[in-house]
Amino acid sequence: METICPAAGRPVARRSRATLAALLLLCIPALASGQKYPERVIRYGVTDQPGSNIDALARIVSERLSEQFGQPVVVDNRAGAGGNIGAEIGARAPADGHTLVQLASTHAANASLYRKLPYDLLRDFTPVSQLASGPSVVVVPASSPLRSIGDLVRAAKEKPGSIQYASAGTGTCTFLSAELFKRQAAVDLMHVAYKGGAPALTSVLTGETGVYFSPLAPALPQIRQGRLRALAVTSPKPLQVLPDQPTVSDAGVPGYQFSCWYGLFVPAGTPAPIVSTLHGAVVSMMGNAAVRKRLEDLGFLPVGDRPDQFAAYVRAEVKSARELVRGIEPQ
Repeated sequence: METICPAAGRPVARRSRATLAALLLLCIPALASGQKYPERVIRYGVTDQPGSNIDALARIVSERLSEQFGQPVVVDNRAGAGGNIGAEIGARAPADGHTLVQLASTHAANASLYRKLPYDLLRDFTPVSQLASGPSVVVVPASSPLRSIGDLVRAAKEKPGSIQYASAGTGTCTFLSAELFKRQAAVDLMHVAYKGGAPALTSVLTGETGVYFSPLAPALPQIRQGRLRALAVTSPKPLQVLPDQPTVSDAGVPGYQFSCWYGLFVPAGTPAPIVSTLHGAVVSMMGNAAVRKRLEDLGFLPVGDRPDQFAAYVRAEVKSARELVRGIEPQ
């Protein structure tokens, strides 16, 4: 964004207060003097592949932003390296509000899982708002003898390391939720990392692995068709989409809860008025009944908090993830 400030560096001691005030106004970024935002197409960066749960959220949000702003909002999928490729592209983009980036809990964990990242989550991005949280459902193959969280805990304690859990990759929400479960239930499950959620889900469908802390959307059809058995949900309260399922906390691991967060960010240095405009748009869409239903049907819980609230939350999540992945050798 261009800042206009004529006569900069010249002596001003003899100028009147009115003249100084006029010069100060000229030095305010153009947006404050009436420049329209957005002026052109907005790029909406997504750090996952098309068709994923994260991508589905981005499609809904970008569609609503486009309607509100009257400009195209184009989803740009840049998957790979645990989401770091897309995050780096977003961090290096111009800070003019025409590049948005959707990041998730994975990026809080990546700060500890990678020795050297080409971006800093806390330094290189300005949080706009948490879009939604995404609890998981603990599933096992339909043929599994495990029928409850209590069964899972007992079996894991009887034969430590004998039960394999699938994940969509180290650092993903499917990994973090399972690792938190291991810690709080004091059990040993063997981690099997796959390259994405689809092969991880397939592994538990075929019985290749014994348990999966799955995002709701891809698991729900399999549960309803009887191909997977749900043991519990990871949310603090029961979910409308799975009303008969207890929470993990109620089912035998008191205090356990985990939800992946998904948030909207802009490159650091983006003017505050633009951040405020974007936040207002997010709050508006999260208050829309049709949007909320679309998100809830996919297993998301809409949020829409303030930028300062979200910033504090992200800082806490980076610290929490650091504790959770302690002992894992950084890549």
